[in-house]
Amino acid sequence: MIILVGAVASLLIQLLLPARPQATASLFCEGLYGFSFLLLALRYASPWLGGAMLLQAIQFSLHAYYLVGDRPHDLTYRVVNNLNSAGVLVCILFGIAASWRRQARASDRQVRAGNHFSGK
Repeated sequence: MIILVGAVASLLIQLLLPARPQATASLFCEGLYGFSFLLLALRYASPWLGGAMLLQAIQFSLHAYYLVGDRPHDLTYRVVNNLNSAGVLVCILFGIAASWRRQARASDRQVRAGNHFSGK
């Protein structure tokens, strides 16, 4: 949900705001995005959320650097922005895979325990 809301907010910012307020609004949204991952990481204490949180901090720093330096979004900005966004998604995919594995193992243990107690 965080990524979906962030993507919609980013799209709305790009479509509705002029360049200078757009940069400030994007920086604010990136800060909220990172803070959301921080809250999740603190709540669930998982490495993949910690990784996503750190990558989001890099994203926030990138936006801040370009905003404070009043720099136009060049190729370096685009590459770092896209790689960083992909990194956040990879962290989340690792989290999903780890959760599936954990659930599968728990299900296997329940099946074995059920067979053991039923005399099979």
